[in-house]
Amino acid sequence: MPVLIAIDSGTSSCRTVVFGSDGTVLGLAQREFTQSFPQPGWVEHDALEIRDVQVETLRRALADSGVTPSDVAGVGITNQRETVVVWDRRTGEPIHPAIVWQDRRTSHQMEQLAADGTVSEMIRARTGLVPDPYFCASKLQWIFDHVDSARAEADKGHLAFGTIECWLHWCMTGGTRHITDESNASRTMLYDIRKRCWDEDLLELFRIPQSILPDVVPCSGDLGSLTIVDGLSIKGMIGDQQSALFGQACFDRGDAKITYGTGCFLLMQTGPELVEQGDGLLSTIAWSTPNGGVRYAIEGSVFMGGASIQWLRDGLGIIKSAPEVNTLAGSVSDSDGVVVVPAFTGLGAPHWDPWGRAAIMGMTRGTTQAHIARATLDGIALSVGDLLHAMEQRAGVPLHGVRVDGGASASDLLMQVQADVLGIEVVRPGMLETTAWGAAAMAGLAAGVWSDISGVALPRDSESHFGPTMEPERRARQLRRWNRAVDSVRGWAKEDDDAAK
Repeated sequence: MPVLIAIDSGTSSCRTVVFGSDGTVLGLAQREFTQSFPQPGWVEHDALEIRDVQVETLRRALADSGVTPSDVAGVGITNQRETVVVWDRRTGEPIHPAIVWQDRRTSHQMEQLAADGTVSEMIRARTGLVPDPYFCASKLQWIFDHVDSARAEADKGHLAFGTIECWLHWCMTGGTRHITDESNASRTMLYDIRKRCWDEDLLELFRIPQSILPDVVPCSGDLGSLTIVDGLSIKGMIGDQQSALFGQACFDRGDAKITYGTGCFLLMQTGPELVEQGDGLLSTIAWSTPNGGVRYAIEGSVFMGGASIQWLRDGLGIIKSAPEVNTLAGSVSDSDGVVVVPAFTGLGAPHWDPWGRAAIMGMTRGTTQAHIARATLDGIALSVGDLLHAMEQRAGVPLHGVRVDGGASASDLLMQVQADVLGIEVVRPGMLETTAWGAAAMAGLAAGVWSDISGVALPRDSESHFGPTMEPERRARQLRRWNRAVDSVRGWAKEDDDAAK
């Protein structure tokens, strides 16, 4: 049986998964890395630490599986998207810490662009995105505006830019190629997703030197040999949310999935035709292959999903490990009127408010840690519900069920809460490593493991199904309370930020 490897570089941890071609997990290694918050709203990573931790997990997963490089048909890379790394081509050293997708330091700049109707429409029409600090362009501009000599070095051809998959590929192949894939390029706010090329007008708008840009390649193909482990070849690269869509076998128009990772991401595959974004949703490239053309998707993002549970652990200290939230939250039948809006890094889709902030509302003297834990799970599910309702309106097709994956989807309680909030069936695969599987499957396609895309689909005999049990009237009351709470946190930090300036 051919073996495939997925290098899965997430927001809070690096993982490597070794798969059999039937989706069986043969080996897995994971390790968290440092999260840095140098100022309120700023989030940074050490790109060198990510490189080293990712290489460590690759070696450990190979050892754990007992697989030798000669057994491996191909390696796929999937990654946290929109995180920006700029490095010196000569030394391989980043010139600034990686600015993470959650970072909000360019909120004022992007708010000004959003207010300019002409510019905002150009960005929307060409990239499928909305002006927001979430994406790469303004982060990249910030680095060039604040790092001494960065523009001069770029003009000399000494600097390179990439998102995390590009950075890892460059490091792991000895700097032989500087490439990114189309799914990640489509998240930079610099890539025209119709013409499928870097956009000169947007590069000029954000004052980005063209010399730093990687070449853009399909998500599947012969992408280079690893120098860190002899005998391994990279044959797939794809952003984590698109990878989960592919790994869940969402091959038909209208197929949708939710991934519960650091954030929550709802994607619907829309086929070879681009569906115009609107209703607070984005249009994006789902994936591309050398012979299969391009597939598009519409997407909505919640910035704080599993990270909200981490906050219960690390911020409040009311649980010692993430899985403990299920026991604590499950010890009460509901939140007793408490609402947690998990807008720690602003409100994502469909609200797009970088100034929104998290809040706990509705507490009484009877409120306990269990009620707060339960309200946090409710807040995650209700945030996802906002996305799904907007997506249904945009697509014009009601969803009767949705597929789920990601670490937090292992929680039966959260999945039941999600089904109750949405009022539709939630389907969880037996094998939750679908993000990693999507990247491995991209590599498998390039390696000829399957004759066509249908081979990627995993068996569905071990799926778990969660149906709604909440009465419609109770669901309506919960949604009304939630909407009041979200309205209360909108723009919360803007006045303080303006005053500080």
